[in-house]
Amino acid sequence: MSQFYRAAFAVIAPEVGAELGLSAAALGLASGAFFVALGVVQLPVGMLFDRYGPRRVIAALTGLAVLGALGHGGARGLGELVASHVLLGLGCAGSFMGAVVLCGRWYGGERFTTRLAWVFALSNLGIVAAATPLAVASARLGWRWAFVGAAGLTAAVGAGFALLARDAPPGTAPAPAARERLADVLGGLRAVWRTPGLAPVLAIHTFAYASMLTVLGLWAGPYLWDVHGLDPLGRGHVLTAMSLAQVAGILAYGPLDRLFNTRKWIIVPGAAASVALLALLAALPRPPLGLAAALLVLLCLVSAYGVVIVAHGRSLFPDRLAGRGVTTVNLAQVAGTSFLPVLTGGVLSLVDAWRPGAASLGYRAMFASIAVCLLAGLAGYSRAHDAPPRPARAADRRATATPPEA
Repeated sequence: MSQFYRAAFAVIAPEVGAELGLSAAALGLASGAFFVALGVVQLPVGMLFDRYGPRRVIAALTGLAVLGALGHGGARGLGELVASHVLLGLGCAGSFMGAVVLCGRWYGGERFTTRLAWVFALSNLGIVAAATPLAVASARLGWRWAFVGAAGLTAAVGAGFALLARDAPPGTAPAPAARERLADVLGGLRAVWRTPGLAPVLAIHTFAYASMLTVLGLWAGPYLWDVHGLDPLGRGHVLTAMSLAQVAGILAYGPLDRLFNTRKWIIVPGAAASVALLALLAALPRPPLGLAAALLVLLCLVSAYGVVIVAHGRSLFPDRLAGRGVTTVNLAQVAGTSFLPVLTGGVLSLVDAWRPGAASLGYRAMFASIAVCLLAGLAGYSRAHDAPPRPARAADRRATATPPEA
């Protein structure tokens, strides 16, 4: 459901904007509000994970997501739309990283990335549901009632999670967390931020997932409408193909770190391919619909390396800091997914003010701005040390060792 809410705006954005009289910049602001709210509470949620476990925390937060979905269905203007997205962001704040913490507890070592890939891939059924199914529901019921239905489904999922999820495998129990004093809390956060190798991972994580989601979750639908004239159902079909490509990509990337015993050299080619595809979409003045759709689908396929970034980030922290560590890493992703919708909405509005009616030019500038941001993240990550899932053999370590600094 968290993935559904991240992507649902792409199909219905033209209709929401038309009914509420919102510009591209306003739509970008509303979309970004979800991620701003999600990001603000990442560190508190991480501490709650370490103290109470993901099951209780996520189940409690889901109630806010239900309220946000209902608010979206009843929004009468930009303010109410933004407020509903804030509630949705708060309600989904633990979902993504809760999966990382739980997979780390249930499946450690070499199996971690593969198991995490399965969880993330199946969670993308929410993105699939936000494509053609949402388009059909919106066409028949209206986008407002579609979100009321999503609120009911979210409530059912939250209740199921509370009843069925477990914080530790059968026969074991997570170590009881001691009550932490403020000094302990601050010390744990200081230890997380001082972790060696964290900065390069944050650099790529800021824009890796955000670059894909900003296209899939916000602008692909308006792009296919403004430039290619696709109706909601046609947009839904393309977005469904993009979502399925993301699922396939996650499953493909999942076992690669175990197969090649590297994480960095899976992430770098994936990011470089994503930059190249974004640059191609920016360079083509008005590609045929088939080519544009193929490039969008391929972008979602190659951009699925984010699961390997998450595994790299999780490997940096000991178990006692797992909750705070992974939510700190996720802060970078949240920052990117908050920043890019606002940036790209502003780019589209600026181009429209400069050249009214030049929709294709505006979207080309939008794709170019995302490519530049992702390239900057890749440049930062190029300094990262690899984090292979298996320790290197002694002979390999001796061969690749570097002398200590003076």
